Amino acid sequence: MSDFDDFDPACRARLTALAQDMQDHGAEQDAPIRTIFGLLGDRWSMLILLLLDVGPFRHAELRRLLDRMSAEGGISQRVLTLKLRLLERNGIVSRSVSGDVPPRVGYALTALGQALLAEAKRLLGWTQARREEIEEARHIFDAQP
Repeated sequence: MSDFDDFDPACRARLTALAQDMQDHGAEQDAPIRTIFGLLGDRWSMLILLLLDVGPFRHAELRRLLDRMSAEGGISQRVLTLKLRLLERNGIVSRSVSGDVPPRVGYALTALGQALLAEAKRLLGWTQARREEIEEARHIFDAQP
């Protein structure tokens, strides 16, 4: 007996395939699929990627730009450092340190980061193209008793 025996055969087959796909690609808490989608959906990472698409920036420059461009308000140095480390850990951002005294630390998108951003921009485009539909759906939902 499977977990989906109480569903019709077509639905059962699709649920079984979905469960197998999830087991194969995202069962662990630290699975890339979970991490990357979490990054794209968090408060800061997408904006960091969009800024790094303009070019490489130093930590302080990124922080000033995030403070200036974010609807969320300012980002703390600690949170920015944590976000950059997580992006670096996943191969999305590279960190470079100059030989200067004091050393200058810069961040840039990797090729993997550029590829991820290209896909994320498609999702941004989808959302922008459907803004009115989304806002109308919200209005209808919010008007319900």
